[in-house]
Amino acid sequence: MRNRDILRKDRLPMIFCPGCGIYMVIKAFIDALNELKLDLNNTVVVSGIGCSGRISGYFNIDSLHTTHGRAIAYATGIKLFRPNLNLIVFTGDGDVGAIGIGHFLHTARRNIDMAVICINNLNYGLTGGQSSPTTPLDAWTYTTPYGNIEGFYDLCELAVAAGAVYVARWIVSEEKQLKESIKKAIKKKGFAYVEAVSPCVTNFGRLNDMKTSREMIAFFREREVRVEEVKNESREELRGKLIVGEFIDRERPEFTEQYWMLVRGVQDGTIKLRKPKLDWFELELRRKEAL
Repeated sequence: MRNRDILRKDRLPMIFCPGCGIYMVIKAFIDALNELKLDLNNTVVVSGIGCSGRISGYFNIDSLHTTHGRAIAYATGIKLFRPNLNLIVFTGDGDVGAIGIGHFLHTARRNIDMAVICINNLNYGLTGGQSSPTTPLDAWTYTTPYGNIEGFYDLCELAVAAGAVYVARWIVSEEKQLKESIKKAIKKKGFAYVEAVSPCVTNFGRLNDMKTSREMIAFFREREVRVEEVKNESREELRGKLIVGEFIDRERPEFTEQYWMLVRGVQDGTIKLRKPKLDWFELELRRKEAL
């Protein structure tokens, strides 16, 4: 299937603002699908709420546009019911990093097979430019008119700590690297997370003295460092830097496979109900000894 066949012509032109990085993410995603020769009849795209939430509706692929923060939860249900499907989730930093953070962390912990692509534009772009969990310190948003004083967190580091098997981050202008990471995430067996750092000129850039997408990408590039180059640097040394690259690429048992092995084993009698090896009193005693 060629690029023009993947996109729904009846939905064009797209609604995203001029200069938005989502256009670049969509191109990288379509190129990845073409190069993988993925069976689109066996593929589902899920998205949540926010600018990124509109992405799923532009493809000639079965898609689900869900509620705020719940894209990964819906995707989990799809994967458990139809484990052979290729599953891609599009989300944003506010969608997955705030209201959806619990689903994000626990799906990574369980290692459920899906590729999560997060467009991180450093704010809530769709609803007018409020600060998000990834808004940099001192940045001006409509909810931080005197500069952001909240600490922000790194969604890639959270994904690694929670148990994701593949994690990468790139600026949207790094199209080749972004495309290759999306391909790896789709092929990877388990929970994969790819973050695309995106300009949001309308609601973030112009409020922080960056009036064009080019200026915002230059802002990102000035702060960009590769993850393999800064492994031994301290938190203080990394302050103000944008870490890009592949954070982790590892193997872990995938939850859906384990789940269906358990279900079938119980059904055919090869797996029996087991009593816990430790009773509650012994567990409580060990807990107290550890304090």
